[in-house]
Amino acid sequence: MTVNVVSPVIRARWAAVATVAMGTFAIVTSEMLPVGLLTSIASSLKVSDGTAGLMVSLPGLVAAVSAPVIALSTRRLDRRVPLLGLMALLAAANLAGALAPSLPVMLAARVLTGVSIGGFWAFAAGLGTRLVPEEAVGRATSVILSGVSVASVLGVPAAALVASYAGWRTAFAALGALALILLAVLAAVLPPMPAEEGGDGFRGAWSGPLKVVLVTTVLIITGHFAAYTYVRPYLEQAAHAGPGLVSTALLVYGAAAVVGNFAGGARAARNPKPVLIARAVLIAVATAALALTGLPLVMLVVWGLGYGGVGVALQLWIMRTGGGELGTALFVGAFNVSVALGSFAGGRVVDGLSISGVMWLGAVLAALTAVFAGIWGSSGTTARDAGSR
Repeated sequence: MTVNVVSPVIRARWAAVATVAMGTFAIVTSEMLPVGLLTSIASSLKVSDGTAGLMVSLPGLVAAVSAPVIALSTRRLDRRVPLLGLMALLAAANLAGALAPSLPVMLAARVLTGVSIGGFWAFAAGLGTRLVPEEAVGRATSVILSGVSVASVLGVPAAALVASYAGWRTAFAALGALALILLAVLAAVLPPMPAEEGGDGFRGAWSGPLKVVLVTTVLIITGHFAAYTYVRPYLEQAAHAGPGLVSTALLVYGAAAVVGNFAGGARAARNPKPVLIARAVLIAVATAALALTGLPLVMLVVWGLGYGGVGVALQLWIMRTGGGELGTALFVGAFNVSVALGSFAGGRVVDGLSISGVMWLGAVLAALTAVFAGIWGSSGTTARDAGSR
């Protein structure tokens, strides 16, 4: 009888993958934390809700800049050093936010949050290739990026629940404490990860295939967030949904996104481009159907399944371009800029046209993503891909 025994080394590497996933969970929950606490924070700090919204937009813009800057400046260091430093910075930023007596202090803390978001995500997203065998990279990347989806489903609602009982400062403090715990665990489980040899900065990363993936990222993420940022008012105004249905719909979307994240990992590891195109089509169909029909739950399931696999497909496609960690950092920067751009563009459509118009904007940009990736994505074929045919 043959007994399959998982070696201690393999177990340790998957423990590292799981801990890094918890890190992405903490990062994204920290980024989105003010969304569920905006009114109470604004009241406490004596500012308007609109001004308090800077706590959401500022970290995203800072993350877009910090991701490539940190990746470039730390490229000769063992990867553990920046990962641990950035998790420590996240802890300090959340604890500072918990103690902030005024909006300027809070915004300073949120700038630190943005730095940790950009840097940690840029390193974490590509760690699958460092931690597990090649055949398991797709699954490991899905696990690491699952922290993004799970944060949307569980992290932000859990923080809002804590705040409802103990105040918004306690929610910030709890995330700071979680980051400190993760710092200790990461220090214990991460193996040595020496810097990649032969890196030559932006010149080596900035290739034609990488540009194709970055443009694809901007199109699909801008389209998604143009629509998703305003999904709650859409459900309330266009679908006439009450608070209970809105909460259920958002929970259903989040659960579908988690499923989509894991479902897309294995297939995207083999060939990420068709997976990305299929997910873009799902988003286009769902957002167009939302603008036309009264089936919010069904369409949000389709939307969640589509968007849940986008991050994994894009990250695995980035890996195939040969851009290395700097390529991933540029992807993180493009992603965060697109979040801000999508929210801004969607707001202009909502104010200038209609709430349904924002769904059409999301559908058009998702459809353009599928067309662009299908036509120009063929130029992203790498030597590795050609050799595998």
